[in-house]
Amino acid sequence: MLNKLRDQTVFKRNWLLSLLVSVGVWQFSVPVMGQMLLPYTPQLNAEELKEQGLQVAEEAAQLIRFQQHELALSRAKLATQLAPNEYQPWFILGTLYIIKQELDPGVTALEKALALQPEEVGIKFTLGNAYFQQGKYQQAATELEEGLKIKSDVPSAQFDLGNAYFKLGRMGEAIAVYQKAVDQQEDFWPAINNIGLIKYEQGNIKEAIQHWEKALEIDPEQAEPKLALGVALYVQGQKQQGLEFGETALELDSNYAELQHLKDNLWGEKLLKDTQTFLTTPQMRSVLTQLEGESSTTTENEEQTRDQ
Repeated sequence: MLNKLRDQTVFKRNWLLSLLVSVGVWQFSVPVMGQMLLPYTPQLNAEELKEQGLQVAEEAAQLIRFQQHELALSRAKLATQLAPNEYQPWFILGTLYIIKQELDPGVTALEKALALQPEEVGIKFTLGNAYFQQGKYQQAATELEEGLKIKSDVPSAQFDLGNAYFKLGRMGEAIAVYQKAVDQQEDFWPAINNIGLIKYEQGNIKEAIQHWEKALEIDPEQAEPKLALGVALYVQGQKQQGLEFGETALELDSNYAELQHLKDNLWGEKLLKDTQTFLTTPQMRSVLTQLEGESSTTTENEEQTRDQ
């Protein structure tokens, strides 16, 4: 998950009143025939340009909060041109690129922001998340660790670090940092869910079930822990109950029937293998066929509506 821009980010507010207003009285003589009247261009010094850039950056940040990402992106780009030596415009631009899943330019902008402000934890956390999405798990872990040394009470950053450790095979450390996230935010079900994923791979199916049950106590409408719980119960011999959980999970989100989607959500080899077997049972195949039919009908209806 992406860290959001911190609400407490503060920008300077000594803005110019307008680029279009002269600081003095304009005085022009009447031009003779054929003489060109050159437009007045305000001469801004570096400090004024920086202030304008920070103002535009703040506007971009506000637009992000209202999910006006395209408008925010154009302003963030302008802000980096006006104030290239300030970290805020680069931070906002990088964050926008990450939101748009344009990872390479996002990482480039965030690295620029970090070079300008090496101790800014928000940049470190966002960059760590971006590195993770690029598959650079060690770099992700390094940035997140450094950020958490500065500010340790950020559950989302703890969760991201746990995911990086997970990918690096450092399972004990992953569990420990997921637990820190839960200690700081008791209803942080994704961290509880992922502890269950690790426990299952370690062969502790009973403990995995307990974690998925706890995640569902927090949010009963989450498909991922519901499907994982269904698979685990089925493997443990509680077949009918497991199938019921599986059916409900896929009705909530049929994407969880795709093994690649499960891999993207850190499901390990053992759980993936058991899930594949689970999904090929007659009951689950019937559920999937029904869901595919409903999806096809919905698509046809949407196309007919557009054609009308």
